[in-house]
Amino acid sequence: MAPPTPRLVVPIDVSKKPWEQKVPLHNRWHPDIPPVADIIEGELFRVEMVDWTGGRVCDDNSADDIKFLDLTITHYLSGPLRIVDAEGVPASPGDLLAVEICNLGPLPGDEWGYTAIFERENGGGFLTDHFPSARKAIWYFEGIYAYSPQIPGLTHPGIVGTAPSAELLSIWNEREKILAETSHESIKICEVLHQRPLANLPTPENCLLGKIQDGTAEWHKIANEAARTIPGRENGGNCDIKNLSRGSKVYLPVFVDGGNLSTGDMHFSQGDGEVSFCGAIEMSGFLELKCEIIRGGMKEYLTPIGPTPLHVNPIFDIGPVEPRFSDWLVFEGISVDESGKQHFLDASVAYKRAVLNAIEYLSRFGYSKEQVYLLLSCCPCEGRISGIVDSPNAVATLAIPTAIFDQDVKPKRLSGKQGPKLRRLPDVLRCSSDGHLTVTQDPSGTKAS
Repeated sequence: MAPPTPRLVVPIDVSKKPWEQKVPLHNRWHPDIPPVADIIEGELFRVEMVDWTGGRVCDDNSADDIKFLDLTITHYLSGPLRIVDAEGVPASPGDLLAVEICNLGPLPGDEWGYTAIFERENGGGFLTDHFPSARKAIWYFEGIYAYSPQIPGLTHPGIVGTAPSAELLSIWNEREKILAETSHESIKICEVLHQRPLANLPTPENCLLGKIQDGTAEWHKIANEAARTIPGRENGGNCDIKNLSRGSKVYLPVFVDGGNLSTGDMHFSQGDGEVSFCGAIEMSGFLELKCEIIRGGMKEYLTPIGPTPLHVNPIFDIGPVEPRFSDWLVFEGISVDESGKQHFLDASVAYKRAVLNAIEYLSRFGYSKEQVYLLLSCCPCEGRISGIVDSPNAVATLAIPTAIFDQDVKPKRLSGKQGPKLRRLPDVLRCSSDGHLTVTQDPSGTKAS
């Protein structure tokens, strides 16, 4: 018998705003956001999603939408979904929710995406001290490829998570408030990493709470408590694992009755670290999922690393689907910053150096540095901590698959007098600054228009 057609539980109309959708969306984590649908474990169901901005980024040559984007909107999610067993008994706190990704992709008729660099004063990014101005690249999809240039995509959801309990939410808000109120001058890593703020605390501004009516007393209470969706946490959330594609399974801890599963922030492709912050190929999309409830699974499989039984993290079982690459250029970084200052086993400093080394190298062969930064953020490059014990230097590496470049002129091993030559970018890559500068390619090289 042919498998059943997935049941559509969250439809999306990309012509409408997030708050206008038939099934309400939300952009915060809170235990009291009510579920929009019940899912029976084992059934195949489909969830559609807007891009994380809800359509605020346009397919055009201007980066003004990125420069002035209000980040209090982050991220619009589909759900929550209440997961029940065949007898109608919901998942319970202490259970594990196994979520299998059966299929996924862009929404039909909306096959395009974008990669961007936030303005330093509005979000920034991993290298915001080097790239302080807003930029945007537009990508178009053809099957598993995005062009500008041809890159095979490993499509995945950036966010998959369950709702926190009231106790866990309180833990999040307390620890993040302490960090946010800490002077960044007192934190050593802030000498090297300049992304601000240190944490994004609850705010009612642009808060969307699903079925909770805006402006009511209940809405105001939840909006002032609800956690932002920006970081990953114990519930999963914004994990940005690029290999979480077809055939993968996520084992999420359950903190509230029903689990209240939510997902969103779809990516066509992403590099490890998503270094430009808005750095995947962001898109609207869909997931086709199946769920299984593992009763008592948290205690059985997740060991708390922290002061309470809630201090756990999900387990990810990565599926068999991924681009196949056999040739890589690998760039190394160590725990020495751009000023020459030695840091002690700091993997963040080392990874920053690896990314900067790759940008400097690749920019010699036809790319602007901004284009390389965007490319490394969204192509399926591999980031690794190669050494974390040999003091004083941590060693991080960034491996770039050479197959993403034109096969006739792909980078070659460093030998002889000539270095590798990179394929020129086609016109569809449009990196815009302040809404005025468009970087394209002509036969003689890069031009601005």
